[in-house]
Amino acid sequence: MSEITLYGSPLSLYTGKARSYLIKSRLSYREVLPNSPHFEEAVLPEMGGRRSIPTVETATGEVIRDGSAIIDHYESLNDNLFSPRTAKQNIICKLFDVIGMEGLLRPAMHYRWNFDDFNREFIQFHFESFVPPNLDKQEMAAQRMNQMRDAGRGFGAIPETFPLVESLYCDLLPKLNSHFATHPYLLGNRPCIGDFGLIAPLYGHLGRDPKPLSLMQSQAICLFRWVERMNRPEADLGEFSDQHDSYLDEDKVPDTLVEVLRHVAKDFVPETTAACCAINGWLQEQEDLDPYTPAERGVGMCTFTVEGQSITALAQPYRFFLLKRVQDYYLSLTLPEQADVDSLLNACDMTKIMQLTLNRGIGRLRNREVWL
Repeated sequence: MSEITLYGSPLSLYTGKARSYLIKSRLSYREVLPNSPHFEEAVLPEMGGRRSIPTVETATGEVIRDGSAIIDHYESLNDNLFSPRTAKQNIICKLFDVIGMEGLLRPAMHYRWNFDDFNREFIQFHFESFVPPNLDKQEMAAQRMNQMRDAGRGFGAIPETFPLVESLYCDLLPKLNSHFATHPYLLGNRPCIGDFGLIAPLYGHLGRDPKPLSLMQSQAICLFRWVERMNRPEADLGEFSDQHDSYLDEDKVPDTLVEVLRHVAKDFVPETTAACCAINGWLQEQEDLDPYTPAERGVGMCTFTVEGQSITALAQPYRFFLLKRVQDYYLSLTLPEQADVDSLLNACDMTKIMQLTLNRGIGRLRNREVWL
């Protein structure tokens, strides 16, 4: 095997993160759907009992499940090429990774599953593509689509919350657009890990499905250009005068990015707070939860309030698996660096997330997230 095999789909939110990283790293790969006999017989048994994408089969035959684990693997071989070396930028980089993977799931699911007049044929085509040719494609695709539609409701996208979800997202678009009008990537002229996290919802769902794509192209052209840029191996800096491949000097975090984070915090902080409480309550009830038990993506529901609207959504331990990286990096900093980060997070209304921790750690074992 001379190249990486990426098991994924253009439709998949999470595949977008791993794919973009492989592209920007100029790693040779081929992307295939997870519906071959080889996948079932050789890859799936190595995935820790969880069928999910993205998964890669490396050039040496190693199987790695989950986009974050895939990037961790190649970043360790790549001298952490896409991780800024300075305190504030690295914190922001890691924080956007969490926001991309967890904080924008509600609009991503809403704009996919609640606009059938725009999206249905497009979505059905891709779900049918997952089905092996010897099976009933329409029936199996319909079953899977119904499961994913239910998952969207589980993330809090229900009719009562539709106006709020749309209002928050439509207010986010111009803020992201303003940033990408002046900066090619989040922190300058080079993508960071946060860009790869953010591209997951903003490509697979929000930058590709017909309904949200039309919104992005009509209301946030510079954001759409970033989506294109994140799927090209070159830096693609054509409209910018500065062509240097580097992050911003002097650990700078642009004011436009602070504005984005302040807006995201309206939803992200209350949900993270409620999810932390719910998961810790669940953990207290699990007297027989042995170490290395798989940490499932959801362990009950949490309820929180955003702009006066009550939302109930799945409480997901994976959010805290990623958030712990932000918190651990903060603890590794010097006191002056922590003070700089504190000031930045306060300006972004994100200070509280640094104190939100679970009562049990989460690690990885045999391609699964597990309770420690």
